[in-house]
Amino acid sequence: MFKIRKKVQFSAEENKMSSIANTKKARELYYSSKSQNVKFLLEKRFTWMNDFIKDTDQGIEVGSGAGFIKDFIKNKNLKLTDLGDDEHLDFKNIDAQNTGFKSGSFDYVIASNMIHHIPFPIKFFKEMNRILKKNGKLIVFESYASVVFQLVTIIMKHEGYDFTLDVWDEDEAKSDVNNAWHGNVAVSHLIFDNKKKFDENLGKLFSIEYEKLTECFIFLNSGGVTSKTFCIPMNRFFLNILHSIDKILIKFFPNLFCMGRRLVLIKN
Repeated sequence: MFKIRKKVQFSAEENKMSSIANTKKARELYYSSKSQNVKFLLEKRFTWMNDFIKDTDQGIEVGSGAGFIKDFIKNKNLKLTDLGDDEHLDFKNIDAQNTGFKSGSFDYVIASNMIHHIPFPIKFFKEMNRILKKNGKLIVFESYASVVFQLVTIIMKHEGYDFTLDVWDEDEAKSDVNNAWHGNVAVSHLIFDNKKKFDENLGKLFSIEYEKLTECFIFLNSGGVTSKTFCIPMNRFFLNILHSIDKILIKFFPNLFCMGRRLVLIKN
């Protein structure tokens, strides 16, 4: 992974996105807007997960945020959880590092763009292993800090990244413990890029069943899912063209253009 800089951090005042972490406003905009950009992005971000979920499975999403995933997951037993207390959540005030659910409760857990917000990700994986049933699935979508992603992060001053941290150290926070929306988009690389290190540290908990890199311009031109920025509204015809361009760029130049990573982990 090429790094423009190994560490960039910004204050909340520097962030150039708008409506930061405003889940209520994000939901109002999403369901009132005729724009297809965000809906198309989330469709591509979530529908692939259906291939790994059975109709009878019981599952939750952790760190649900604005909670759009139920529009795309076919399984009707999916429940939304988050550290917040928004009305759309099925379970409120749930810390993904210590959920309080009974051991072996779920067939699957979905974690979409939230692991890089977790201060202590190893505690998170241990907790997910605990609440999943035998052979349960942890279905993950995470950011991928390619060169383009790093440039956008530097320009927009949104979240930030730090490749210098020891992600396996359970005592050192990887993001701000006092701000659930603070993010370190280097975390997924520190965990998943080195498969030998992953197996050494998490191999007793999980095996990686599936991994695929995805999305670039459909994300850049989405206008943002919760926090917002400028975008060019497109219909599905042009969004599909953009998606096709993404596939080509990511196939040949992932470290330059890729901005998303899909993963399915199986509980050992």
